[in-house]
Amino acid sequence: MPWPYDVVRPDPGLPVPAYWDAHLTIAAAGAEPPGGGRRLLEAADGYWTRRGLPGDALHVLAAPGAEALLLAVLAASEGDPVLARPAAAWQAPVVRLLGRRVHTAPTPAEGGGVPDPIALLETVRRARADGGDPRLLVLSAADDPSGTVTAPELLHETCEAAAEAGLLIVSDETYSDTLHHRETVLLSPAEMLPDHTVVLTDLGATLVPSTVPAALARFPRTEHGTAWRQRAVDVLAATRAVLPAAVAAATAYVLTEPPEVTDRSAAANRLHARTAEAAYRAITEAGALCRPPKAGFQLYPTVGAPGPQAAELAEERLTAALGRPVPGGHRFGDDPREARVRIDTGVLHGSTQTERRTALAAADPLTVPHVAAALAALTAAFTALTGADAVSGSADTGSRGRGA
Repeated sequence: MPWPYDVVRPDPGLPVPAYWDAHLTIAAAGAEPPGGGRRLLEAADGYWTRRGLPGDALHVLAAPGAEALLLAVLAASEGDPVLARPAAAWQAPVVRLLGRRVHTAPTPAEGGGVPDPIALLETVRRARADGGDPRLLVLSAADDPSGTVTAPELLHETCEAAAEAGLLIVSDETYSDTLHHRETVLLSPAEMLPDHTVVLTDLGATLVPSTVPAALARFPRTEHGTAWRQRAVDVLAATRAVLPAAVAAATAYVLTEPPEVTDRSAAANRLHARTAEAAYRAITEAGALCRPPKAGFQLYPTVGAPGPQAAELAEERLTAALGRPVPGGHRFGDDPREARVRIDTGVLHGSTQTERRTALAAADPLTVPHVAAALAALTAAFTALTGADAVSGSADTGSRGRGA
């Protein structure tokens, strides 16, 4: 069953800030040049520099959404990509649009969207023995669907394995700015292999409204990186994948991160941390297994024992119970026999701008009536599901999705 675009990625459940509309309405008409105009790219360079990835405006580009950007990055390179398993649901379809083979390597039980290094090397070896041509690794240290974060030690080992296998890295860092706790350590592959890593981020998770397609990429400051970027710009031009001038102007403003933007980002992360933790408690107390959330606004629980089409069955039951799409693990390339689903916690904040503003401003969002009601509904749905014969039973303690 095909899914609408707006449920492929988790919704942060945030209201549109007033400063976004203000800078959107005063902008000029028209469109940006492919890859972004000077003001936008300078703002993007400052954004990366503040995150410890200095460069220059000539090695960044912007596009209307992560899908268009990944398509351009892959089309501008050769070979097939290796994706983490599970991975964000939108990645594999982009690869297939190019007629490339999708290779996948499993992530470890600890979490994060970074493949196990030994499994990665074995995946590449088998793919090449079978006539495949894997040349890139697409990973995400803070990932969708699990909302967990890869330990720096594992990330380092996987980067070393990628280098050993001759793979370039595309690091999706969409959720890197959504950490729930300051003590969580999150590194970028670009800090370890700066000459071999392209960093990508979809701004709809953080700085721009989730309904506005806007994404950035940062390329290596090398001759190869410069050429790669130019080929990607050519792809964006050929597909007319450009940002409207009004969106570019508002995006450039938020990328400079003035106090009103950083204050809003901090408040959003506090809200995500609070509601994600509450949802985690609700579903685990109902009997599901789940790793504690560390970033983003999504959880990835296992809701029953393995079995034929367990993920699809869990998806169907929870979608019906909650009245909204709850994607099963098979949507993310995961084992369809495992009863895993992604739970989006942004929906707990409300469905209207007024409800979302109330949740964001609340000292304790869990006491807000509509948030409390949504949590109660989530608890009831999981309690009912864990008692359903079709997807329940003794938890498989060897499952990759077991809770911590």
